[in-house]
Amino acid sequence: MKKMDNSAAGSWTLDNKPTSSAVKNSCHPNLKMFLAALSFAYFAKALSGSYMKSTITQLERRFDIPSYLIGVIDGSFEIGNLLVIAFVSYFGAKLHRPKIIAIGCVVMSFGTFLIAMPHFIIGRYKIETSVRPSVNSTNSLSPCPESSPESARAGDRPSILPSRGCERESGVSMWIYVFLGNVLRGIGETPVQPLGISYIDDYAQSENAALYIGCVQTISVIGPVFGYLLGSLCAKIYVDIGYVDMETVTIAPDDSRWVGAWWLGYLIAGTITLMSAVPFWFLPKSLPMPLDKHDTSCTPEQTRFIKDSPTMEHKFRPEEPANLHQMAKEFLPTLKCLLGNPVYIIYLCVTIIQFNSLIGMVTYKPKYIEQHYGQSASKANFLMGMINIPAVALGMFSGGVIMKRYKLGIMGAAKFAFGTSLLGYFLSLFFLAMGCENSKVAGITVSYTGVQGLASQEPSLFSDCNSGCLCSRREWDPVCGENGITYVSPCLAGCASATGSGRNTVFNNCRCVALADTQPGNLTATLGQCPRRDSCDKIFPYFLALSVLSSFIISLGGTPGFVLLVRCIKPELKSLALGIHTLATRTLAGIPAPIYFGAIIDTTCLRWGYKMCGGRGACRIYNTAAYRLCSTQKTCKEGGEVRSDQWQCRAGDAKERGEQLRPL
Repeated sequence: MKKMDNSAAGSWTLDNKPTSSAVKNSCHPNLKMFLAALSFAYFAKALSGSYMKSTITQLERRFDIPSYLIGVIDGSFEIGNLLVIAFVSYFGAKLHRPKIIAIGCVVMSFGTFLIAMPHFIIGRYKIETSVRPSVNSTNSLSPCPESSPESARAGDRPSILPSRGCERESGVSMWIYVFLGNVLRGIGETPVQPLGISYIDDYAQSENAALYIGCVQTISVIGPVFGYLLGSLCAKIYVDIGYVDMETVTIAPDDSRWVGAWWLGYLIAGTITLMSAVPFWFLPKSLPMPLDKHDTSCTPEQTRFIKDSPTMEHKFRPEEPANLHQMAKEFLPTLKCLLGNPVYIIYLCVTIIQFNSLIGMVTYKPKYIEQHYGQSASKANFLMGMINIPAVALGMFSGGVIMKRYKLGIMGAAKFAFGTSLLGYFLSLFFLAMGCENSKVAGITVSYTGVQGLASQEPSLFSDCNSGCLCSRREWDPVCGENGITYVSPCLAGCASATGSGRNTVFNNCRCVALADTQPGNLTATLGQCPRRDSCDKIFPYFLALSVLSSFIISLGGTPGFVLLVRCIKPELKSLALGIHTLATRTLAGIPAPIYFGAIIDTTCLRWGYKMCGGRGACRIYNTAAYRLCSTQKTCKEGGEVRSDQWQCRAGDAKERGEQLRPL
C-alpha cells in the first residue's frame, strides 16, 4: 500500500488522484485549532485594548493629566505598531507565522503588566477634599474660616492635603510607564492580524474564508464586551482597596475625583494575553492547500483589479524556505506593485477617514456619557459593554453571513460596505440633537443668584455671600445645595457649620444657598454635585438606542471590507497589504485621532483641578454643549478665573495679565 501524502499539494488516493471531498468538504484539524487560537488571541488583545479605553477617566484623575495627554498614551499603542508592522507583515509571511504570533502575544502581555506597575510605586491616592474623614466631627475644619485683607489671596487657607511625597511625585511622571507599556502592547499585537488573516485565507477554501474571517472578527468584538465589563467592575472598586479604610473615603463613584482600581484589570488582561500565546507554539508553519488554491492565477473578477508588475521576478509562497537576501531584494518592487493598485489605494484612503471618526468616538465615548449624562464611570463602561459592543459583534458576524449567503464578489462587497457606511453616517447626525444643559454650578455656569449664562451677571467664584470666608479658588469639593445648584466647595457656598462625618456630612447655614432659594429656610448642602435634570434622563435612552443602531449598521460593512481588501490584490501580497493597511490607518488615524479629539475636549473644560505640588491637573467639569458639538470656546482670565466667551471679562491687575492664560 502506498503511503498517503498530506503535503501542500493536497490529499491523494492510491491512484494518485486528489480526493476533493477530503479537502473541499472538511476543515483541516490544524486549521480548526488555528481558528480557535487566533480567535482567543483576538479576544485577548481586544479585551486589553477596550479595558485601556474604559480606564481613560481613571488615568486622567490618578495622574492628574489632561485629555490630550491621555490621547498620546492611547496613541502609543499605534506607535508600537508603526515601529514594526511593515517588516513583520512582509518577512513574517515567509517565516513561521504561528510562532511569530505567539511571540507577539508574550510581548503584548508584558506591556500590559508594565501599565499596571505605577500603582505599586506611586503611593496612595490623595483626595482633594475639605471634609475631615474622622468619625469625630468636632475635629473637622470650619467650612468658612474667617478671612483677613492680608490673607485674601488664593492658597492661604490651611489645606488638609498632606504635603509629604510632593517632591518625589514631581520628579518622575508615572504616566510614562503607562505610555511605554502601551507601546509594548502595540509591538506585540502587530503580527496577530496580518499574519493570522492571511494564514486563514491561504489554507481555507475561498467560499469559506469570508465566514471564517467574520467569525474571528466577531470574537474580536466580543472581547471588548468583557473588557468594558471588567472596566465597569474595577471602576466600582476604590483605587487603594485593601490599603485604606473605606469608611474614611468621602467621595462616591460618580464623583469627578473618584479613581477606581484601574490597575487590577491590567493584571487580569495581561494574564489572559499570556495564555493566548500557548496554542500557537504547537501549530505547523503550513497546512494542506485547498484544491481551489492550487491554481495561483487570478479569477476573472480579480483580473479587473490586479495588474501584473514587470519588476516582480519571483513569487514567494508561504511554504517556500526563507531566503532573507531574496526577500529583502524584492521588498521595494513588491511594495511598488501593491501601491500601484488603484482599488487598494482608494480603499486605504476611505478607511483612514472613517477610522479617524470611529477611533475618536470609541476612545472618548464612555467619558462623553459620564460628562454629558451624569453617569458614573462604572455605569458608562457597563453600558458600552452590554449594549453598544454586542451590536458591533452582531453586525460583523451578519456581514460575513450576508457575504456567504449572497456570494458577493469584489464589487458586491465594495457596494455593500459603502452603503452601510453612508447610512451609519446619516444616523450619527442625530446625535447633535440629543443634548443636555450644563450642570448648574455657582460661579462657573450660573451666577450665585441662579441666573444662567447672563453676561451682565459676570459669574465669579466669589460673591457677597462668601466674602467673609477665607476660601481657596483652587479647591474642588462640590456640594449640592437644597436649591439644586452645585457649589465648588462648602466654603464658597458660605456654609458656617457642618454635622456628621465622611459621606454623611451635612453643611448648615449656607448663606449662598439662600440667594437662589425660592423657599427661605433651606440653607443646607450635602456632599457631591447635584444630579442632572429629569429632561436629561429622558433623552439618555434615546441616545443609547441610536448608538446601538448606528453601530450595528456601520459594523455590517466590516467583514465585506476585509474581504475586499484581500481579494483586490495578488495572493502573495495579502500579508503585506494587510500590514500596510494597518500601518496607514494607525499612523494617520489611530495615533492622531485620540490626541486631537482630546485636545478639542480640553478646550471645553470649565474648571481644572490642581496637582498636590501645584500645576494644572485633570478637568473637573466641562461645557457639555461645546463638548457635544466639538467646538472650542474663547476664554479670558480674571484673577485666576476663566470666563467663556458669552461672559464679559474684566481686566485683572498687572501680575495677572502677565501670567499665562489657563483655567482654574
